[in-house]
Amino acid sequence: MTERNDLNYTQSDVIAEIYRRLQDNISRFQTITNRPLTLSEKVLIGHLDHEVGPDLENNLARGKSYVLLRPDRVALQDVTGQMTLLQFMQTGLQHTKVPTTVHCDHLIQARVEGDQDTRAALHENSEVYQFLESASRKYGIGFWKPGAGIIHQVVLENYAFPGGLMIGTDSHTPNAGGLGMLAIGVGGLDAAEVMAGLPWELLYPKRIGVLLTGALNGWTSPKDIILHVASILTVAGGTNSIIEYFGPGCTTLSCTGKATITNMGAEIGATTSIFPYDRKMGEYLVATGRSEIAELANRHFNMLQQDPEIEREILRNRENSTKYFDQLIELNLSELEPYIVGPHTPDLARPVSRMASDVRRNGYVNEISVALIGSCTNSSYEDMSRAADVAEQANARGLKTRIPLQVTPGSEMIRTTIERDGQMDLLKRIGANVLANACGPCIGQWQRSELKTGVPNSIVTSYNRNFPGRNDGRRETMNFITSPEMVIALALGGKLSFNPLKDELVASDGSLFRLEPPKVAPEIPNLGFAYVADTFVAPASDPENIKVIIGKDSDRLQELESFPAWDGRDFEDLAILAKVAGKCTTDHISPAGAWLMYRGHLDKISDNLLLGAVNSFNGKIGVGKNVFNNQIASFPEIARTYLNQGIKWIIIGDMNYGEGSSREHAAMSPRYLGCVAVIARSFARIHETNLKKQGVLATTFANKSDFEKVREDDRVSIHGLSRLEPGKPLKCLLHHGNQGIETIWLQHSYNAAQIEWFKMGSALNIIRNRKT
Repeated sequence: MTERNDLNYTQSDVIAEIYRRLQDNISRFQTITNRPLTLSEKVLIGHLDHEVGPDLENNLARGKSYVLLRPDRVALQDVTGQMTLLQFMQTGLQHTKVPTTVHCDHLIQARVEGDQDTRAALHENSEVYQFLESASRKYGIGFWKPGAGIIHQVVLENYAFPGGLMIGTDSHTPNAGGLGMLAIGVGGLDAAEVMAGLPWELLYPKRIGVLLTGALNGWTSPKDIILHVASILTVAGGTNSIIEYFGPGCTTLSCTGKATITNMGAEIGATTSIFPYDRKMGEYLVATGRSEIAELANRHFNMLQQDPEIEREILRNRENSTKYFDQLIELNLSELEPYIVGPHTPDLARPVSRMASDVRRNGYVNEISVALIGSCTNSSYEDMSRAADVAEQANARGLKTRIPLQVTPGSEMIRTTIERDGQMDLLKRIGANVLANACGPCIGQWQRSELKTGVPNSIVTSYNRNFPGRNDGRRETMNFITSPEMVIALALGGKLSFNPLKDELVASDGSLFRLEPPKVAPEIPNLGFAYVADTFVAPASDPENIKVIIGKDSDRLQELESFPAWDGRDFEDLAILAKVAGKCTTDHISPAGAWLMYRGHLDKISDNLLLGAVNSFNGKIGVGKNVFNNQIASFPEIARTYLNQGIKWIIIGDMNYGEGSSREHAAMSPRYLGCVAVIARSFARIHETNLKKQGVLATTFANKSDFEKVREDDRVSIHGLSRLEPGKPLKCLLHHGNQGIETIWLQHSYNAAQIEWFKMGSALNIIRNRKT
């Protein structure tokens, strides 16, 4: 197993105390409500910051009420963690109040192969790693070195536990839901506040129940479950909801298979996803050196599952689900087919059997350019074993992949184990190249020297996200997502239209053969997981002697200055920097790729503002019109011009604005460059919160069709800010030049505390003031 030494947090006595608190709160709440509870209800109620009293249920309106919670843990990765630590340093505290870890997984670029790429990253990012490690050692934070693994895999192997509540500065933090934990992606300031000992505020989520029956068979895998669910809910269908899986089908899935499913709940906008505790989770805990926690979970089994009456009621009559869930999805795993989704969105799904017809109908590039497996979503021992099974079939017939195959292990523990047990060798024999234990091609950290810019191409991956430009910075690359074993099969076929369920391959001797579905794979290695050393740095025993390292003339790190407080006046005659059309994710607002290196330097990274956004006025990407001189320029150039001239400006967003990653730079950069408000048709949850936290007024059109009324040269005024109240709409004036003024109305979701964030200029300013 991997070494662990984070403040002894995973010791059973600490978890036992958490369980005592949960049990007490849950018992009180059930006495008050006298009804069965779902699992997510139990975990949320168990982590409330305030006492469970008689009036509590009246203040838990799903999708409307805000609750204050006490998370058990915070997880940071090396990119978003830079800004989180810089913000935490502004609080003036000397030690985190909640166990926290930093994981160095995003800055390693995929170029050649794992060892070489990791060495290059250590050199290129040395000052960032020195900052992260020194800050971690000083403030009581566990530090996982570059190469140790991807944050979510390492958390699952070391820190996740059933019934816990964790927040993390990465949208795929819900991966830990595979181990029965409520794990939620947040912005960096949310994390910094919790690290500083403040309660964490959450819009009390709606609940979507997914009832699983039957069992997977043949080519189908846990990945196909979430791809199918995404096709039903779409990228926004889970917004402000917890996806709660239950039913007899759950117990047939491995712990890591469940994590694959909860990981990709981020792709449907869900707050998080969770599975009930079961025997398979207990086995995983034992296999990863946490037998005492497994014993504790076994003793609290009923607390870590929904009350059994709920399942019985729903199985008896599906209409009973409305008492517990806002929506019910039922899925018979025995009837599920293998799925493939994409391109450009994770909810464009079809069974693999329909892929060939979709290729013809939509004109997709049929020839696959690269196949990639692994990532935080699909690099478990089980995943790699099933992929290796397909590779072994090909190797026995003298076949190699027709295209390049890249393998990204999720952690050093997994990489070492599959090297020991032979899966890695089987993959290499058919042509696989092994990349670093890092995010790499999944997040745009992929240097593709073999492909000319502008060439349309198709890739297949077992990753989780496939927005245009997401993987290699090229919008013309079409990413199709499926399971690892299906990726291997498609790599052998070489074409999207290849259907492994019925199409044949040609062996080296000229004979035809069909791939067999991979055998049922072991979830836990027979020899146990391999032990890995020297991947973790514990907090310093003498933190007062540790100095946080930030170079004086660094172009990678920049200490933060406070954003100014609201001046108490309405917004008048605001310029429109951008009106974006269609899907605008945080990848579009603050692109990654080469820009990742500046995540600790707010000024430099602000030069990527909206470079991936589509301008609704001209259809172009990343450019707009300076309305004061009519010159066409990039959005960040225009924003800096406005800033230098003292001109306040706004962004107009479309549906689900800010979908995707939790990166708070998508909110900080606009704020830094002078944005005072964003008006959208609707927001993705994390981005809306990030805007609020940074002091940007986040509002939506009361009438979504009013989006069409906004013109390029309009000036926008927002009135009623001095009377900003929860639930009270704001008046907005669109000044159409010589064509008069049009009045529309704006809605918002601010509560009383969030209004103070706006007035003070940011939530961080409130923390600073409390400190002083």
